[in-house]
Amino acid sequence: MSKVTPEYRSACDRSKPEDRDGRRSVRYRCNTVNIAQDVLYRRPGWVEAKENEDWDFIWCDLAWIRDNSNHLYMEEHVRINHFRNQFELCRKNLMVKNLKRHRKNLEKDFGHTEASKCDFFPRTFVLPNEYHLCLEEFKRTLGSTWIMKPAGKSQGKGIFLFRKLKEIMDFKKHITRSDEQRDTSQVENFVAQRYIENPYLINGRKFDLRVYVLVTSFVPLKAWLYREGFARFSNTRYSLSTIDDKCILLHQHLKNHTGLLHSRVGTLFEDIDNIFVCSLQSVQKVIINDKHCFELYGYDILLDENLKPWLIEVNASPSYVASSREDYEMKFRLLEDTLNVIDVERRLTGKEKRVGGFDLMWNGGPVHRDDVIPATCGSSPFPSNTHLGCVNDREKQLRRLLKPIAVKRGRENIPEKRQ
Repeated sequence: MSKVTPEYRSACDRSKPEDRDGRRSVRYRCNTVNIAQDVLYRRPGWVEAKENEDWDFIWCDLAWIRDNSNHLYMEEHVRINHFRNQFELCRKNLMVKNLKRHRKNLEKDFGHTEASKCDFFPRTFVLPNEYHLCLEEFKRTLGSTWIMKPAGKSQGKGIFLFRKLKEIMDFKKHITRSDEQRDTSQVENFVAQRYIENPYLINGRKFDLRVYVLVTSFVPLKAWLYREGFARFSNTRYSLSTIDDKCILLHQHLKNHTGLLHSRVGTLFEDIDNIFVCSLQSVQKVIINDKHCFELYGYDILLDENLKPWLIEVNASPSYVASSREDYEMKFRLLEDTLNVIDVERRLTGKEKRVGGFDLMWNGGPVHRDDVIPATCGSSPFPSNTHLGCVNDREKQLRRLLKPIAVKRGRENIPEKRQ
């Protein structure tokens, strides 16, 4: 149980609420209004904690973590859905800084071949600090397209493309004037990146992938990959003058499509796995590891015409608001299986390699799959235990795995909106 002030600690020995079967209930708190609230509300044996009650689990937004993380007292069993400094991977400027440092360390310790595993993010500079380096690279690659992004914003806010030298010089003057009007500690950072001008297209439309990775520990690193996700498509046929979106296609259909057209699809998914592992390793030594915390990251991946995957950004608070019924169902399954992996009810042994739609991909080292099928293994003789885009037969697997509360969700069981 947990509260943000010491006064509540004395309440830890009071009687516990019980569900109808006499088992101890799990008290939860949730300060977000989205699908996570529905999942928690519908979970058997879980009850929403009242305002002055202790809680065992909290699903909170990033603002709550920022305001309360330094004042939390948490008992052994308590779980919270963010690490304190998750921004090391999710702020665009810090992500780039950590990836560059990780690549440099790999080259120093193991050589160029190992370091090249980090070559999955475009040429990137952080402004205003690296303005002159960016300017030199821009002049060296005249005619190429660049994209400018505010380091601390998401969902496409503040993004624009530029191709002319005058545009980047005018931008520098603009941020210089803005910075003079505020304290230097509040200077807004931007990242300037080489734009991927040759994206892989389906029916002439550009898209990116949203993939979910659950991290339950950074020391040692323990990460799970979800089988489902979606692709966000542009509403218009691709040209460099448009960067808008969006419709949804599930990964399984995408994998089938690319598999029909390209023999490289097995290697593609190995390369995507590499992005997850290397990016998490890049922040492993800077994230404040806490056994109470976990993080469900939303990775945005773009494919180029050669089926090379590029990391666009990582989100610690990906959207859990549904744009369609299909989207709602997928995110409901995702969040439900997140709770299954976190296992507040203590129904797992800790040795599982799969829980629902999540497959354990890293546990202090690579986790290899048990059911090796040569035709689907790509180039590795010991393929990773990842099944992105594969059939998610989670209900059958959960019935075998979880004894008292094997959960089944179907279209007929999607909860109505809470009043």
